[in-house]
Amino acid sequence: MIVTHNLGFPRIGPNRELKWAVEAYWRGELNQSQLLATGQQLRREQWQTQSAAGLDLIPVGDFSWYDQVLDMSLLLGVIPTRFGNIEDHNALDTYFRMARGRAPSGADTTACEMTKWFDTNYHYLVPEFEPAQEFKLCSTKLFDEIREATALGHKIKPVLLGPLTYLWLGKGVSATFDKLNLLNKLLPVYGAILQQLKALGVEWVQIDEPILALDLPPAWQQAFEFSYSQLLVPGLKKLLTTYFDDLGDNTHLACRLPVDGLHIDLVRAPQQLQTVLDQLPAYKILSVGVIDGRNIWKSNLLPMLDQLKKIQGRIGERLWIAPSCSLLHCPVDLNNETELESEIKNWLAFAVQKLAELSLLKQALDTESLSLYQLLKDNTTAITSRTVSTRIHNPQVKERSGRVTADMSQRFSAYPQRAKIQQQILNLPLLPTTTIGSFPQTQAIRSARQLFKQGKLSQLDYEHTIKTHIHETVQKQLAIGIDVLVHGEAERNDMVEYFGEQLDGFAFTQQGWVQSYGSRCVKPPVLYGDVARSKPMTVEWTRYAQSLTDKPMKGMLTGPVTILQWSFVRDDQPRQDTCRQIALALRDEVVDLENAGINIIQIDEPALREGLPLRKTKWRDYLAWATESFRLCASGVKNQTQIHTHMCYAEFNDIIDSITQLDADVITIETSRSQMALLDAFKHYNYPNAIGPGTYDIHSPRIPSTEEMTALLTTAAKYIPVERLWVNPDCGLKTRHWPEVETALTNMINAAKQLRTTFAKTP
Repeated sequence: MIVTHNLGFPRIGPNRELKWAVEAYWRGELNQSQLLATGQQLRREQWQTQSAAGLDLIPVGDFSWYDQVLDMSLLLGVIPTRFGNIEDHNALDTYFRMARGRAPSGADTTACEMTKWFDTNYHYLVPEFEPAQEFKLCSTKLFDEIREATALGHKIKPVLLGPLTYLWLGKGVSATFDKLNLLNKLLPVYGAILQQLKALGVEWVQIDEPILALDLPPAWQQAFEFSYSQLLVPGLKKLLTTYFDDLGDNTHLACRLPVDGLHIDLVRAPQQLQTVLDQLPAYKILSVGVIDGRNIWKSNLLPMLDQLKKIQGRIGERLWIAPSCSLLHCPVDLNNETELESEIKNWLAFAVQKLAELSLLKQALDTESLSLYQLLKDNTTAITSRTVSTRIHNPQVKERSGRVTADMSQRFSAYPQRAKIQQQILNLPLLPTTTIGSFPQTQAIRSARQLFKQGKLSQLDYEHTIKTHIHETVQKQLAIGIDVLVHGEAERNDMVEYFGEQLDGFAFTQQGWVQSYGSRCVKPPVLYGDVARSKPMTVEWTRYAQSLTDKPMKGMLTGPVTILQWSFVRDDQPRQDTCRQIALALRDEVVDLENAGINIIQIDEPALREGLPLRKTKWRDYLAWATESFRLCASGVKNQTQIHTHMCYAEFNDIIDSITQLDADVITIETSRSQMALLDAFKHYNYPNAIGPGTYDIHSPRIPSTEEMTALLTTAAKYIPVERLWVNPDCGLKTRHWPEVETALTNMINAAKQLRTTFAKTP
């Protein structure tokens, strides 16, 4: 019998129940007992859903209140000293303060750094290591959940983040500190965890080591065999799981490790199958990830079934089948979509439907029946209908993409010439201040948008309401003293969805939510066809905002790479072709903004680094088309128009040359959680254009002082010449509340003023 299993299930709930409960707890509207009860109920429902789908092994430990890497830090006792001794405080609140700097109990402090989980749009909390770091078991969460699931009669497979991946994802407090030196201290605690799992009656444990899909230094490769030799626990079987890319030069290593099974991702890297089959020892289980855990298209089951039969013929019952990775990256249940057009809905599969696909494959491998034949036929019909649908292809879009020339992605003059012209027009002070774009989305704004969509608010009344909020936002910025203003994006539900709703080729769900970080969920558009813009999308709102002030008003757009990365993207053509189509649509919007008198236009690309392939051999191609797409949408304007872009948490050392090639006049980046450490990429690199490193973390409700921001900017001035230094928050302010925003921005303005005086006196 073929074994089916899952690597992880969406934890947020079909209606984002986890989000609402956690946020209510933070506000004091739920006590901890009520929050824990909500989590227990969600876990029960998620386990039952997977059991009902026919899974042979159900993951346990994939549920998290905020982030699975943070869970691992708590389990291992990796708690920075600023959060105190966990034994002296409420453990859950210590956990939340590590995540966001604040919890219902305990003092506010700086949250742990947050960054992207490999090349996904999920964010994890970065473990912080000291040279004298100690590890110890500090949480019973995993073991308690195992007892819960076992008591309910489920056959389970606990999920652990592997020791090497955990160390790799963390950071040392000292730049010269080698994290790998901590391995000998870490392994005994992992051994204790495995011993407890065995004592709880666990047969199989899933150990995630996704860094095996990376280009690893030799020392890290060598550490794998040593580590897993130390983690042998008789009677407890280990399934080593890899995903997101090819094992590549780590194939022999992964196949030969002293574990009982290996999982590989055949969606992202189908080419690795034959090599793994050739090298995997005859006693080991091979788990193949054949259902896409990161996109929402139905699987083409018949060719998949043919491939699985060939594998089965070679290794027999040692074959396990699963999604390619955790289903964390997928919405929960397509059945909740009651308004999606039936043709498009028939092309899709969310987490629940992906488990059904997995079950169908297992049944087809184990037996044959007329009912199975009909289900497979229905699947083939759906796949075929998508390939021939007239809504997919637009000849005019393809023809325009084919006419793109190299000079279309070049500004008229180099940055130094542009900067002089822009300063003459804008007349900005030293250390100009701005924000990243969005301001608080109040309940009044959300209600107006919802009523308008429901047809309960007229177009005229809706526009009046939004203009009222824009007016208030502009007046507040003027009162605070910001130099370059934004209109606040009151009309936007999401930075990608808003644009997708106005572009051809996109569809939208009601409940297609996925977790981005913590309680923050996003609803990615379904990018199913050729992309085109039929009319301006932002011009009138921005023009209105500019009419309220003589100060510069920034036009705000989401860039082509980010729209691509943060959508569920069609898989029937190369991603770069789709990205170019988006870029051309945005190019039209940029030109229209310039023609409307907007002299500063920000094109956000927070996902540029996120899209970087895991293997360096693939970087050049990706960066070439990604940067070309940005320049294509940004280069249709005159020298006097200042182009900004924004990037989220990322290691910039890897792509500093490509950031330069974007040729944006100003880039703003998130740096506050790292205490400006992310600017190390610019320390030895003479970046030629202007930079705005974030002065405070908007993901936390904590309000930093003027002194704190002054210190961060002083640090930044060591990396960036002060005449090219901007002052801004880390990211948009959409999720914050006005009182904290006004206080924080006032402190930021005061910091800029103090430093203007300081630097003006500097010879």
